[in-house]
Amino acid sequence: MRVTLLGTGDTTGTPTVGCECDTCETARERGVERSRFSVHVENERRGESLLVDASPDFRHQFLTHETPLPDEVVVTHVHFDHLDGLGNAYRLLGDLPVHAADETDPETGESVAETVASKFDYLDQLDVRHETPFEPFEACGLRVTLVPVDHPPLLCYGLAIEDPETGAKLSLSGDTSYGIPDDSRAALADPDLLLADAIVPARLCEYHPLGGGHEDEEGVARTFGTKHMTTEGALALADDLRAAEVRLVHVSHFPTPEEAFGDPAAVDGERYVL
Repeated sequence: MRVTLLGTGDTTGTPTVGCECDTCETARERGVERSRFSVHVENERRGESLLVDASPDFRHQFLTHETPLPDEVVVTHVHFDHLDGLGNAYRLLGDLPVHAADETDPETGESVAETVASKFDYLDQLDVRHETPFEPFEACGLRVTLVPVDHPPLLCYGLAIEDPETGAKLSLSGDTSYGIPDDSRAALADPDLLLADAIVPARLCEYHPLGGGHEDEEGVARTFGTKHMTTEGALALADDLRAAEVRLVHVSHFPTPEEAFGDPAAVDGERYVL
């Protein structure tokens, strides 16, 4: 399974439009980018590819990186930076299965799958598949499992993606705080590669109206506000899950350039073969 990180940024991306901070300027100088989140997973045996989340930067990502257009899609939650790229199916893609969770979100009154179906009801190409969390389903010959994480107020899901022939495993934390339930952690455990939400270093929690949460024994916040992990939280999760390798994604432009572009923070275009 070949994994391409098409989009590794948060909702504004890096460089952020109109921003002249050191991190955005460094990104421009280096010619690197973090567009809105999306991951391409190719099953090379079958010549098929699965897209995890449809970024609003879909067109730019597929023009920039040499990856085939997706045969199937999984949507983790209904925030625009993970969903709105589905509109690119129009006049570009044929029949496109879109997998999403089937449990009703008390906040919206509908499941992620139902929201996708209603939001894109004008796209005949989309075939929305309603999937039950913790119940594996097949997509592009891979075994995929949606696992609930913690991204209030909306329901959100991480993913375990496994190659049933080789045993290779990719886990994605999804947009989440460090407070991922134990049963979800068990489903995500022991990946060859973990893509972990890490929006800012813990020191920046002082600038969030709600501060930080899920502090470790030394008082370091592993959650920024309530919705995303800090860098420290993401690395702690990688240790918890016994990840062979971790790359930090959904990174904002608020860290310093040294923090934003130092290992293990990912940038767009990275590729991994599992």
